[in-house]
Amino acid sequence: MNPARGETAIAVGGQDITLRPSFAALVAAEQELGSLFALVERAAEGRLMLHEMVALFWHCAVPAEGELSRERLGEAVTEVGLVGAAPVLKALIGEILKGR
Repeated sequence: MNPARGETAIAVGGQDITLRPSFAALVAAEQELGSLFALVERAAEGRLMLHEMVALFWHCAVPAEGELSRERLGEAVTEVGLVGAAPVLKALIGEILKGR
């Protein structure tokens, strides 16, 4: 994980999965979820839905050894709970807003 590149991580099955908000990842997330500005606003208002958080994480996930399914990533988010996933979401949203 490289914080200088805007990366953060979430634990999935005992393995840290790096999340990198690259241009390609954010475009893919935006195509699925709609405007990133609206996504950030929903998050700030506490209206971000679980599937939206998982989708953002999914698109930003850096391929690692082994297979990571979107379902497994969703399960990992529910395992750590919203309190555990919130710092990861905050880091990604911070990078979306400020850029590199």
